Amino acid sequence: PCAGPVESRNEAAMSELVQEPRQKPVVPMKPMGINANLLGYIGIDTIIEQMRKKTMKTGFDFNIMVVGQSGLGKSTLVNTLFKSQVSRKSSGWNREEKIPKTVEIKAIGHVIEEGGVKMKLTVIDTPGFGDQINNENCWEPIEKYINEQYEKFLKEEVNIARKKRIPDTRVHCCLYFISPTGHSLRPLDLEFMKHLSKVVNIIPVIAKADTMTLEEKSEFKQRVRKELEVNGIEFYPQKEFDEDLEDKTENDKIRQESMPFAVVGSDKEYQVNGKRVLGRKTPWGIIEVENLTHCEFALLRDFVIRTHLQDLKEVTHNIHYETYRAKRLNDNGGLPPMAVETEENNESNL
Repeated sequence: PCAGPVESRNEAAMSELVQEPRQKPVVPMKPMGINANLLGYIGIDTIIEQMRKKTMKTGFDFNIMVVGQSGLGKSTLVNTLFKSQVSRKSSGWNREEKIPKTVEIKAIGHVIEEGGVKMKLTVIDTPGFGDQINNENCWEPIEKYINEQYEKFLKEEVNIARKKRIPDTRVHCCLYFISPTGHSLRPLDLEFMKHLSKVVNIIPVIAKADTMTLEEKSEFKQRVRKELEVNGIEFYPQKEFDEDLEDKTENDKIRQESMPFAVVGSDKEYQVNGKRVLGRKTPWGIIEVENLTHCEFALLRDFVIRTHLQDLKEVTHNIHYETYRAKRLNDNGGLPPMAVETEENNESNL
């Protein structure tokens, strides 16, 4: 049967639609680049100097936690890191005092100044961790302390009349000391890092690395890395937080070669080839703390202080604190957790 006039018109219209080439969307022209040779000096390059001056006036906060069994040299290492007496033992800790039966948290604050830059350093020690016969759930006081600092910051943040600069007591970095057994990680090590890696930046450290030969140290480092990977434990710097290719390349090298840092700490100086060096004296010679052929202390110091200190603070604020904040607000029905003060509290504050 012949097609009717309406159908033929539809077919003609369809063929026109099909044959008509689809127009490409108009791409706006890129703005022309401004010539680098400006007509005159503006002063944009002073922004960095303005920021530097402002930051210098304010100063920095850095809170570092050390966790591990007694006798692994935690206090000594922290003193060595900052080349200053900043550990709890330097602050009147009695050597004869017994190890606490439960984990205690001791925070000691110091102000360190170098080159006009002031840093308020807080060292948080955890005496009693892993020293008991039954160490079940001994990480809980530490996790509680870390969360309490997030809560304190959150309460200050949601106040109507909040401070211009909120005091930052959040733990930016946790050095976890691994005993130099040369075999494998203890269940306690794995459980601690599994629980705490979700709330704080953990940097694993093999303590007293001079008790192992170079071959034993290398094998132990590989074994620790493998065990952490098998157990799904992520340590700082975490892969998903790498911001660009440069960060990824640099951090991959640290994750695959340096971690965990095998270190030796000492706050005593010795004369070596006419130079004063930090080291430990042994019957076969002096172990130089800052000599990379002897141990990886210099790598750890550069990593924590010279290259990643600001990033440690940013990851703490943008990732760990934000995760805690989102959970608290969600649990509270989307409302900020307001601190309800009683009359007694008000009277005590007067």
